[in-house]
Amino acid sequence: MLRLIIGNKAYSSWSLRPWFLLRQAGIEFEDQVVPLYQPDSREALLRYSPTGKVPCLIDGDLTIWESLAICEYVAEQFPEKQLWPADRALRAEARAYASEMHAGFFALRQHCPFNARRQFAPREWPADVQSDLVRIGQIWSDLRRRHQHLGPFLYGQFSVVDAMFVPVASRARTYALPLPELAQGYADMLLDLPAMREWYAAGAAEPWVVPGSEP
Repeated sequence: MLRLIIGNKAYSSWSLRPWFLLRQAGIEFEDQVVPLYQPDSREALLRYSPTGKVPCLIDGDLTIWESLAICEYVAEQFPEKQLWPADRALRAEARAYASEMHAGFFALRQHCPFNARRQFAPREWPADVQSDLVRIGQIWSDLRRRHQHLGPFLYGQFSVVDAMFVPVASRARTYALPLPELAQGYADMLLDLPAMREWYAAGAAEPWVVPGSEP
């Protein structure tokens, strides 16, 4: 049985990515929440992860940390789930987008901390946040135009790149972020999946409050 160590479902976007990948792909696993920003959080996490951070996947004697590395491992372990596009060129492109999400969009992260149980009114955003939103809108809209005949996800069928972007879809709802029509439809589809409804319900039921994620 795979075991996924995660942070608060209300606040941990990094935890959401591999959790969503596993749940949406129908892979059996157990999750264990370690509350973040508590006095003993780092000590508790160091029992599982060498970085003292979430997420962390435990498969027998093997430990994998970092969200994208976990997603890659899951894709390798369950090839029948086809969690990357089969076409070599599309697979390379999808990996580039997943890596761009993993390493970028700093302004969006800074100004829109992940919060799965709040919704705020629309507002004006700084230029760097707007630039991030334009880029995200371009990526999602282009991929949906190209692959919508194959299914509702970015490459038609569900893949790792959808799991990497799902926290952005959640941020778009939390902060009423403006997106182009195709991109908005994609975000709405992701957030209406049973896996995301389950995540939101669990986050809403958590007792912990992290002030830095409650603007």
